[in-house]
Amino acid sequence: MRTVFLGTSDFAAAVLDQLAASARHRPVLVVTRPDRPSGRGRRLSSPPVAGRARELQIPVSQPASVNDEQARERIAGAEPAVVVVCAFGALIKEPLLSEHELLNVHPSLLPRWRGAAPIERALMARDTATGVSLMRVTKGLDSGPLTAVAREAIEQTDTYGTLSSRLQVLGGKLLVRTLDRRQEGQPLPFIEQLEEEATYAEKISADDRVLDPERPAPELEACVRALSPHVGARVTLPDGAMLGVKHARLSDGAEADGATADAKGVLARDGRLLLACTPGLLELLVVQPPGGRAMDAASYLRGHGLPGRR
Repeated sequence: MRTVFLGTSDFAAAVLDQLAASARHRPVLVVTRPDRPSGRGRRLSSPPVAGRARELQIPVSQPASVNDEQARERIAGAEPAVVVVCAFGALIKEPLLSEHELLNVHPSLLPRWRGAAPIERALMARDTATGVSLMRVTKGLDSGPLTAVAREAIEQTDTYGTLSSRLQVLGGKLLVRTLDRRQEGQPLPFIEQLEEEATYAEKISADDRVLDPERPAPELEACVRALSPHVGARVTLPDGAMLGVKHARLSDGAEADGATADAKGVLARDGRLLLACTPGLLELLVVQPPGGRAMDAASYLRGHGLPGRR
């Protein structure tokens, strides 16, 4: 089946890999976002999907807007039976919506966690399960009717990295199976989402990254996992500087009860770096100073003094 693939992120690149490997549905064209400045040097960098498509030797288009007439003509010229969308990151509008059958691969159990950061928000909310939904693209935000859903349990130790890796595989398999059915002449059933059950996964903001000691320790531990390793959580040190937090764990009840009698915030005890919360105690295991490399807490403390260190 002839397909065109619209995607941008690392997640989308992994799904593209599986679609290309299926042979029957290998995309004849990949459409992604334009190159953008990134890093300290602000050098132009291609989206992950662009790089992977070139490695796969699939033609790539990077229009300023996928809704422009020229971009639409390029897609139409590929004569796709289906246009697959995955983490594209830009709104698809009419008339493109009506010109092709568009199927979106979304990493959540829709209608829960529509929007930009469904994996992070599921982890932050301490959901016990998530999954991948395959839906028809409509003008609403991830609100189109569903044609296939696959469920995935969330483990207590899952980070964005571990959970995303499993969902990439799950999403690719679900997509290929669905396209196989369509090619074999089986009609795809579409079921409308229940609007009253919808929740929204807002884009991760700077405030979302800050570990606020006025919040319970379990919430902050979930936040660290949700932002690892790609975005990263941060905590405010006693001097006002921000310290990146890559890995953390909850301390046991007795120790936490004693620590929270102290002032809230970051402190050091017995060679460990701790965050006293409301309530509870979070041990910061791997941290990253501004402009520095990630290191274990003991290494960090050897070169930095904190109130309460003993």
